[in-house]
Parts: sequence; structure tokens; C-alpha cells
Amino acid sequence: MKAIFLGEERTINQVYTAFAREKLCEKADIDTSAIFSKDDLATKNLKDTEYIFSTWGMPNLAEEEIKESFPNLKAVFYAAGTVKEFAKAFLNCGVRIFSAASANAIPVAEVTLAQILLATKGFFHHTALGNKQIADLKKTVNDYCGNMRAKIGIIGAGAIGKLVIEKLRGFDNEVLVFDPFLTAEQISSLGGKKATLKEIFGECIVISNHLADKEETKGILNYSLFSLMQKNSVFLNTGRGAQVNEADLTRALNKDKSRIAVLDVTHPEPPEENHPFYTMDNVILTPHFAGSSGNEVERMAIFMIDEFERVKNNEAPLYEVTLDMLERMA
Repeated sequence: MKAIFLGEERTINQVYTAFAREKLCEKADIDTSAIFSKDDLATKNLKDTEYIFSTWGMPNLAEEEIKESFPNLKAVFYAAGTVKEFAKAFLNCGVRIFSAASANAIPVAEVTLAQILLATKGFFHHTALGNKQIADLKKTVNDYCGNMRAKIGIIGAGAIGKLVIEKLRGFDNEVLVFDPFLTAEQISSLGGKKATLKEIFGECIVISNHLADKEETKGILNYSLFSLMQKNSVFLNTGRGAQVNEADLTRALNKDKSRIAVLDVTHPEPPEENHPFYTMDNVILTPHFAGSSGNEVERMAIFMIDEFERVKNNEAPLYEVTLDMLERMA
């Protein structure tokens, strides 16, 4: 068997739809009805496997396990986002890694754009106050800047952040961007202006986090920044929860209740029982829904099947992950 599915049966069946499997069968020597788990490595002979197709739930294997179970493995095609949990061992064994992070970035960027446009119109503030105060709310619609000359802050311009910036080009707003890996010229070419975190939190009416999940970024968004948020400003997080000092965010939101936080991710996730977020009127929690879901998951499989064909035909790949890239990936 030249190619296999490796991972959790539930998620592989979810992502690799009937359409995707039919497309994959046209391009690879694979039994799409067979799904292998880590437990199968000790009992099944998979030594002739050259390609692995996977998604959420890809097992984390040690280098010794990879060399023993897959001596002929050439590449892993991961139909999901981050590969940080498992990729290094494969790369150290000379196995190429390809990720559908760019496909998963699309719905996240779409959700983020929608939230930004709603935030500048005061939607989340109006929602927090509720239907019973609709008469009073009509008096405050001009308290919000709307989608013209609003300052929008983007923290982190990786795959998702870049896509958000590109989508914002269609609106007459100013986009400030914090990303230590990009120059002012690179950010300008995307449609933004390079800024510090203090400038973003102090000047922007909407702030959206897309920082990579790295040890040095954990808790980087703290009270010194949240305390700079303007009246009626909104903090969005569809990135990672660990970058936010949640106690500091709670303190800043309580100090000025016109500030709003819309959190699709937290740390831990969901928040622990009795966390203040559950009862705060100016916090909106969503169930990590920004990433691929529903019909969107098929896009990730198609990205990886098309990438497989490029690799098989010795064409330049679009979504390869290297060891150097792992250091700055989300």
C-alpha cells in the first residue's frame, strides 16, 4: 500500500468526504476504506507506505517509531492547521510535511472580518445590552465609528492575519499591524501600517489577535496593553488563548465596561468552572468555531490532495512546512 490514512477514524471520515476520497483515489494508490491508528503500527505491516494522509488527531510519533514503522515514508499530507505537535520528528527523519493551514485560515479570516465589521458598528455592545433596551440603543448608534476611517489592529500577520488584512482592503479603514517578523515595507505591501502593541491597543477601536503560539508569546497580552483600550473598543481572539493574560483582561474589562472581548479561544478551553468570563456582560464566548467546520472541512482535504499531485509530478509545492518554519508558526 503506497498511501494510507493515519489518525482518528471520526475526524478522517469528517474531513475526507466522499468527494475528496473519490478525488484521492484517482491520484494515489490508497484504500480509502482503511483508516489506521497508532495502535495499528505494532500489528500491521505498513513498511511500504510512502505517503500518509491525516487531519486533526494525527498521532505524535517518536523518531524511532517513524523509522521502524515507515522506513519508506516520503511525505505526510495534513488536512488541518498547525503541525507543531507532530511535525518535528518526521522532519528529522527526512519526511516532508505539508499542511492545509492556508485552507483552514480562510474561514478564520472570514469570521474575523465579519466580527470586525460588526464591532465598528457597535453590534457587540448592543447585543450585550439586550432587546429590552432597544429604544435606548437607538439613541447611541452614533457612538460607534462605523466602517469608515476606523483604526483596526491586527496582532500577528501569519497566514490568517495576512488574509484578514487583505480582506480589509475593500473597506475605508486604517489597519495597524504588529508582527516582529515583517518589515514596514512588507506590511505596507499587504495593506497595513507597522505598529507596536502599545500603539495598537491605544489607538485602535478593534483589535484582533493572530499571534503564533510560542513560549515567548504566552501571556504577552497583559494589563499594560488592555488598560490602553479606548472607550467602546473591542478585543477579538480567534488565535490562541495562551497569549492572553486572562486575569489582566478581566481587570481591564471591569475597569471600563464599555470595552468588549469576543473570545473564540481561551486558556484553558473552555474556561474553568466559575471563571468570571461566564458572567461578564462585556465578554462574548464562542465555541472555537472560527476554524473549518461543516462543509468547510472538505477544503482542507482538497488542498492536500492537490498538493500531493504537485509533489508526485515534481512540481513546486505550495504548502510545505520546514523545520525553520516551525519556529514561527501558530
